[in-house]
Amino acid sequence: MERWSGRVAVVTGASAGIGAAIAKELVKKGLKVVGLARRVERVQELEKSLKSAPGKLYPIKCDVTKEEEVKEAFKWVKDNLGGTDILINNAGVASINTLRDGPVENWRKIFDLNVLALSICTKEALQSMKEKGVDDGHIIHINGVSGHKVIYQFAMCSASKHSVTALTEGLRRELVNQKSKIRVTSVSPGAVTTEIGEAAGATPEMTAMFKDMPFLAAEDVADAVLYVLGVPPHVQIHELMIKPVGEVE
Repeated sequence: MERWSGRVAVVTGASAGIGAAIAKELVKKGLKVVGLARRVERVQELEKSLKSAPGKLYPIKCDVTKEEEVKEAFKWVKDNLGGTDILINNAGVASINTLRDGPVENWRKIFDLNVLALSICTKEALQSMKEKGVDDGHIIHINGVSGHKVIYQFAMCSASKHSVTALTEGLRRELVNQKSKIRVTSVSPGAVTTEIGEAAGATPEMTAMFKDMPFLAAEDVADAVLYVLGVPPHVQIHELMIKPVGEVE
């Protein structure tokens, strides 16, 4: 990770869970980390706890489902830090619903955040890397095991994550065609203990059903991201799937 020290990483959804854990570990490794989140006050609190770290965290309020806010955020990165070297597309949402009942509004939210926002952030990061003259940058999508299978009552979420899997391969081929050394990686965790279950609308009955399941910690996913970034520049980790020991699915 020494070669990344002093360079710039943008982390979306940095206010809690996996995003906060990734931002924290990157700052500890000496990176300048721009943490994008709607709940920017949480990123500001995290920044205060990292004052003595080798790197620095820059909290930026940004709803990544709004293209203009994303563009403004990346402009801030260019104007203040010189541009982007790493993008961690972490922001995402899950929602319990069915194809029979919907609700349709939940479907829109899932695809707006998990697919379109991820794609817009990727586009802006690639443009930033080009303007900065970066040819060894890295884009990491926090995907999920649901990007490789379908989970009951989460079919729409699975569809969005399958899209992330396809977009990862699509971008890899684009970069190969351009003879670029920028790398793209999909990191697909299994069950992780975060706030996303609550946000997804899990009922007390569902929470009780899952209480004995094994879970990863957000820090485990952050460790996986550090591993992916830390391999030699000629190594392309295209897909990394990590599960807690004992996960059945």
